[in-house]
Amino acid sequence: MKTKLLIVDDHKMFIQGIRSLLEGEESIEIVGEAFNGIEAVNFVKGNEVDILIMDVNMPEMDGIEATEQILKLKPNTKIIALSMHNEKRFIANMMKKGAHGYVLKNTEKEELIEAIHTVINDDNYLSKEASDVLLSTYLKRSKMALMTETLSDREVDVLKEIASGFTTNEIADRLFITKNTVETHRKNLLLKLQARNTAELVNIAFRKGIIS
Repeated sequence: MKTKLLIVDDHKMFIQGIRSLLEGEESIEIVGEAFNGIEAVNFVKGNEVDILIMDVNMPEMDGIEATEQILKLKPNTKIIALSMHNEKRFIANMMKKGAHGYVLKNTEKEELIEAIHTVINDDNYLSKEASDVLLSTYLKRSKMALMTETLSDREVDVLKEIASGFTTNEIADRLFITKNTVETHRKNLLLKLQARNTAELVNIAFRKGIIS
């Protein structure tokens, strides 16, 4: 049985390009085209579709919202994002909404076909570029989590005082420690959180939820 595929993109030339790439693939049948998310949702409502090749940025309804709506209608439908964007926010948003794959538009025919077969077989597929972006983000978060875990209770206390705008002398008085100890904690905090100055230190602390 052939895999029924819908191509969704707001550029007709790109759709034609995908058609030409998949011509001759006996296991794949292109059952239709849609030029935005609304058309894609409506097509899926009235037709049998196994998998969609979905652009992310489109007028009227983008691929992120369309993915969410389609999977609510027909949860067994597979969706691969095919986009020119390799930024983390696009990749993460598509995957969060339930997309099963993410491939860049400069992909070779072989990779696109591999992605389709992988997803149809109930697995996820990320192109190397998309995978590298998510891995880099994960490693950065893991590194920051490791750094914050190494903060001592006293360092967190000093960090809170710094964020509240107290001077070194005031922090020393409030925490009943010496000025030298405060400065030592400040230097350690700058090092552990990889901040260049006090302002950046406070900014990182708030952004990462170390203090609130």
